[in-house]
Amino acid sequence: MVMMSIIELKPGTKLAKDVHTPLGGLLLSKGKVILPRDLEILRAFLVQTVEVDMNTVGSSEGGSAYSTQEEQEKQIQVDQQIAEIINTADVTSFEEEYERMVTLTKKAFNEAMAFEVPVFELRTQFSILILHLKNDQVLHFSPRSIKRDDYMYHNAVLTALTSYLIAQWCELPQRDWIQVALAGLLHNIGNIKVSPEILYSTKPLGKTEEEEVRKHTTHGYTILKNVKAINDGVRLTALQHHEKIDGSGYPLRLEGHQIHTYSKIVAVADIFHAMTLERPYKSSQSPYLVLEQIMQESFGKLDPKIVQTFIRKVTQFHNGAVVELSDHRRGSIIFTDRDHPTRPMVAVEGAIVNLVAERQLYIKRVINE
Repeated sequence: MVMMSIIELKPGTKLAKDVHTPLGGLLLSKGKVILPRDLEILRAFLVQTVEVDMNTVGSSEGGSAYSTQEEQEKQIQVDQQIAEIINTADVTSFEEEYERMVTLTKKAFNEAMAFEVPVFELRTQFSILILHLKNDQVLHFSPRSIKRDDYMYHNAVLTALTSYLIAQWCELPQRDWIQVALAGLLHNIGNIKVSPEILYSTKPLGKTEEEEVRKHTTHGYTILKNVKAINDGVRLTALQHHEKIDGSGYPLRLEGHQIHTYSKIVAVADIFHAMTLERPYKSSQSPYLVLEQIMQESFGKLDPKIVQTFIRKVTQFHNGAVVELSDHRRGSIIFTDRDHPTRPMVAVEGAIVNLVAERQLYIKRVINE
């Protein structure tokens, strides 16, 4: 038995002692044979050293490759099964498929403590949903009235959809697109272990209550740690989606290079939908004003490249779109300046309103006609 640095730790090495998170939770058990994904997990929790069985050091590194290949082959089979289901599915409208996705997500969250997360079913329904997805829906799609207890599930589905698009726009490999979407869908699953009285409180939270809410990140990771058919990026997103580039986030105060790419994408999508969704106790905000706030957050908080890509893409589809301004007048977008994507020129009642010059005005909503 010897203490080994994470830098030197190789796949195939067996742990000689339990490894715990900084908060005391069990991360990896004694006797666990380290796989490549375990190394990423250890780094994510800032574990510096572990105790290992010297008899296994360097002896079975090649063994993990078969496991990885086996997982890849299983994934191909799953993809084929989902494709067959989609081809025979009775597909309806985006709105109806969206409601089915919300219902399935709610069921998966509420049963996660007793049953394994139904990843296959979630992936299948999501794959059907994105058949209807249009890029411009990010700014103007609004779910029907949301019940107080259902906000989390609507946010999950919308965050998944937007994360899927951002993964494409940021040119991640295609194999990552669905996994990023699952990261967005499941990032808040740890909230099921938070008291509903705290989670849905309309009053300012005290310090103890805030700490309770913050635990949803570690709860989420624990729930997803052993779930099959998701990769480590999905698990780490549940843990890291409140981390900030400058190290001011939680639960581990990670800095930019320590945060998984999935987490950075989901953080942007989550903030956007959290601020634009209508809730029983909180009015939705203008998507264009939210984009401006996200732009400000990119300085030290969010990944600037992801933010810039997101804002550029969701605004470039809207030339010709009908919008309502903050003074209740309606008009259509005629030009969007790349340097000011949230403040286009709008044709209103025969005149041109330049929102860059008229800062007191802003686009209140995009009208889906």
